[in-house]
Amino acid sequence: MCNSKTIRLTINGRKENLFLSPQQTLLQALRDNGHVDVKHGCGKGDCGACAVLVDGLAVDSCLTLAWLCEDKEVTTVAGIGNGTPHPLHVAFRDLGAAQCGFCTPGMIVAAKGLLDDNPNPDDNEIRLALSGNLCRCTGYVKIVEAVQVAARVLREEADLS
Repeated sequence: MCNSKTIRLTINGRKENLFLSPQQTLLQALRDNGHVDVKHGCGKGDCGACAVLVDGLAVDSCLTLAWLCEDKEVTTVAGIGNGTPHPLHVAFRDLGAAQCGFCTPGMIVAAKGLLDDNPNPDDNEIRLALSGNLCRCTGYVKIVEAVQVAARVLREEADLS
């Protein structure tokens, strides 16, 4: 690989060194290094299946050059919840917001980014935050409900602490 180099990333809380070519996307880098929870959907930034958090901001990893994320925190859906199911995981499961499951990682990542920034979003804010994610199964109603439920659980947990 011409001009390849090693970059440092923190992926799901673990520091990793990745050897990459300059044109390699974050999606390719993650999947090539075992992070297959990040889905390869359209490859054009239209579907949101590949969404990850980079320093807390949801981005389409298929459009992001990996080297631009050097020394940043990358969180995939597997990194949400610290080894236990996050309220988003639970709500998606319990409310049937995940049907075929292909869009679910990107939806959960986008919702996590929203709830970290806004713990009490209204329906329009949820729909806007998820607008870059396509789902062909659910019609979005269950997904929006799941985000609402997770937001409520997270607020209740914060009130208890």
